[in-house]
Amino acid sequence: MRHTDGRSDSRPAAFRRAVLVPFLGALVAMAGPALGEEPGAAAGSTPAPQHPLVPALDHARAAREALDDAKDYQAVFSRRERVKGRLGEPQTMQVKIRHQPFSVYLKFVRPHEGREVIYVEGKNDGHLLAHETGIRALAGTVKLLPTSERAMAESRFPITMMGMRTLVDAIVSQWEQETQFGETDVKYYPNAKLGEMECYVIESSHPQPRKQFKFQLTRLYIEKTTRLPVRVEQYGFPTRAGEAPPLMEEYTYSNLRVDSGLTDVDFDPSNRNYGFD
Repeated sequence: MRHTDGRSDSRPAAFRRAVLVPFLGALVAMAGPALGEEPGAAAGSTPAPQHPLVPALDHARAAREALDDAKDYQAVFSRRERVKGRLGEPQTMQVKIRHQPFSVYLKFVRPHEGREVIYVEGKNDGHLLAHETGIRALAGTVKLLPTSERAMAESRFPITMMGMRTLVDAIVSQWEQETQFGETDVKYYPNAKLGEMECYVIESSHPQPRKQFKFQLTRLYIEKTTRLPVRVEQYGFPTRAGEAPPLMEEYTYSNLRVDSGLTDVDFDPSNRNYGFD
């Protein structure tokens, strides 16, 4: 799917090809009690009103639980972020992530082809290790604090927050906070496709800016087979009426290989398949 910041229709092409209808039947059942139904309410009692984000949270938490069963995974990671007010170009990289101890290996595909980054919790005095390619490779391997300005020059978040677990945790936290307020619309798209992945998508939105709403529109993609949270899109509030909501964050994990048996060697700069020196 191609995303641009200036389009008139903020929905990706996968949405326009999908059947844009709310979840029915089995998918609604997966969300727990129906909207307006209080769990355990006695027969004949008046059901308490339910916030529209409650079923969405059930789906997000189920995706988090599915991820808890995974020890590690490899994927193609793509991101596009608005950093310091400017929407950066799309970035694609190969990624390896291990949950215990938390470890990340990145190899950039584009841009910065060949750049590699390693971070292992509790190693290298809390620093990440990185090296560039081309003329910049003359600097060799450098150690950077994950939250340093140089390490975060192209990203909204440090490498310590990498991975699908952090991604879905952020959505759960956001939606839990938003259940305290009204003015929330939730839609479900059961037939979305993300490349070759079949996904169901939950979309939350708010009609106008409020201090309690960080984003105007949020989309969470959950892969149907694995139930893993494979994509998040976040859009801000338009500055002028009639404008499309501006893209703030977009993160995608594709070509997933879960529990591939990653070891310390996969996060060791001396790995002969890597380009560290």
